[in-house]
Amino acid sequence: MPAAARTITPDDLIPDAEFARRRKEWRAELLPTKRLRRIALGPVCTFYFESYDTMLFQVQEMLLIEKGGAEQVPDELAAYNPLIPQGSELVATVMFEIDDPVRREALLARLGGVEDCFFLQVGAERVMAVPEGDVERTRDDGKTSSVHFVRFALKPEHIAVFRDPATQIVIGCSHDQYSHMAGLSPATRAELSRDFA
Repeated sequence: MPAAARTITPDDLIPDAEFARRRKEWRAELLPTKRLRRIALGPVCTFYFESYDTMLFQVQEMLLIEKGGAEQVPDELAAYNPLIPQGSELVATVMFEIDDPVRREALLARLGGVEDCFFLQVGAERVMAVPEGDVERTRDDGKTSSVHFVRFALKPEHIAVFRDPATQIVIGCSHDQYSHMAGLSPATRAELSRDFA
């Protein structure tokens, strides 16, 4: 399937009983890919770069857990298909992961607007993340959500630079309360390059 037309359809799904039998093996097969797509940004923020494969597994998982049958399928496809990169972008779920609820609430209360501060440094250019538009992730009181969905729209010249192993690629956040950067390893870059057409 061309990278610019990746989408999950009902025909891609297997019955719940078959998924339940294959689930453990499928998860084990997907784990190395998911590790490469997981980038820690600072002490408590993680980027999970999504793909057709990660979203297909997630849809199957939701169908198995919630047991909604065929009636549930359209809702799951509507929720997860937008997270599949379409050939000229990277798409990520960004999570602030803090076990202690008091610390979590205190940090999130200071991170209002963080969804507008994520970036991808591609050579000399900074590509800003575009947060999802259907849900406001920062409340009126300034507290942000612990989960964000963002996409990085890349021009052809960005993609060429991204694929050049001589150029460093960095993911970052420029929020004044959470300013961090992390370089992408060659293996992660190779994996994420599969998202491009």
